[in-house]
Amino acid sequence: MRIDLIALAFIAPLALAACSEEKAQIPDPVPLTESALSHYCQMWVSEHGGPKAQIHLEGMQNPLFFAQVRDAVAYLRSPEREAPVAAVYVSNMSAAKSWDEPGTTNWIDAGKASFVIESDAKGGMGAPEVVPFENEADANKFMAGRGGRVTTLDGIPDETVLSAVEFELPGEKTQ
Repeated sequence: MRIDLIALAFIAPLALAACSEEKAQIPDPVPLTESALSHYCQMWVSEHGGPKAQIHLEGMQNPLFFAQVRDAVAYLRSPEREAPVAAVYVSNMSAAKSWDEPGTTNWIDAGKASFVIESDAKGGMGAPEVVPFENEADANKFMAGRGGRVTTLDGIPDETVLSAVEFELPGEKTQ
């Protein structure tokens, strides 16, 4: 019994250190490059306007990039993933030069962002966009001009990112 307590006294700190190391292993965001492909459509991410996202999966060296934040949130809600999610970063539109230039290095943790949903903003692939901001005040300012509402990542309804989207092709008229 005494040997078990002594062993526990040595093992417990190692186990706690391992847990701390695991949490410290959260990958940093990587800069968006010209060669980054969007996970779903395999198109160049940089060729599309609007905010972007990157998802880091455990055991994978490179993140998955998304041309629209909406697509990244849909991926998070999907039961079919290649590995557990280690980190999610989104473009910080509070620091973006413009909608067409959301930035290549101004990533923020998606769990800390304020998102505008249900606005008139269309993302890089033409679907309604989920627009992330570091500052809630910037999100409210965007919402005042473009409509919608402000929420957190967890507050984004599934139907906002998983529902079908109808597109109007150039030259087509909607009826």
